[in-house]
Amino acid sequence: MNNHEIDYKLYGDDMQYVQVELDPQETVVAEAGALMMMDDSIHMETVFGDGSRGSQESGIMGKLFGAGKRLITGESLFMTTFTNVGSGKRHVYFASPYPGKIIPMDLSQLDGKIICQKDAFLAAAKGVSIGIEFQKKIGVGFFGGEGFIMQKLEGDGMAFVHAGGAIHEKTLQPGEVLRVDTGCLVAMTSDVDYNIEMVGGVKTALFGGEGIFFATLKGPGKVWIQSLPFSRLASRVFAAAPISQGGGGQSRGEGGIGGLFDMFNK
Repeated sequence: MNNHEIDYKLYGDDMQYVQVELDPQETVVAEAGALMMMDDSIHMETVFGDGSRGSQESGIMGKLFGAGKRLITGESLFMTTFTNVGSGKRHVYFASPYPGKIIPMDLSQLDGKIICQKDAFLAAAKGVSIGIEFQKKIGVGFFGGEGFIMQKLEGDGMAFVHAGGAIHEKTLQPGEVLRVDTGCLVAMTSDVDYNIEMVGGVKTALFGGEGIFFATLKGPGKVWIQSLPFSRLASRVFAAAPISQGGGGQSRGEGGIGGLFDMFNK
């Protein structure tokens, strides 16, 4: 076992957080900003890369290359480690950045590798390697959207990823195909064949409101699908946000009779 063995417990429903229990000298690695709270005797340290053994032994060029890959995914160059330096068990807590679920994944039971959306990683036991996974097919590269550049989590320990809304976990049988919106794919095992296809029919593509491309996932393997991608949530909030007029606390686009009178008064 190369990774630290950590225990955990999930709390909450729509806004979840995870409690990680650390024995003395055990460490968990998390994205910057994921911390919710921690017990005394937890030592927090910012590290370059993911803190895994491979990243520490790869030398300065390897670390710079790894940092460049993390920049491509939009993540920070640094990650944070939390180590129990006390004599008894201690706890550290990590929270989701938006409404949804936290998915615990035991990589030792998933062939040692999970491919997930580039912003899905939350935390993991020390020793789990966090890298990037480029989809090799040209169609995926041009039209994959969120699915083009993905994260890969490798190791044999626990990892936690987060996703929006409700989560549907599905095991695909050999040859079974599932078509999903590109933004709804959270994670998949490495044996799943992932591709991008164009929506059939000109009218459907232009006026369907679901985008021109969708992802096809072919089994065997396991996939995790989210009901509310953050990009979809953000676009709806942005579309509904009033446009400020400046001064007076009023905003343009307010409905109702008040907005009608305001229109005639201009």
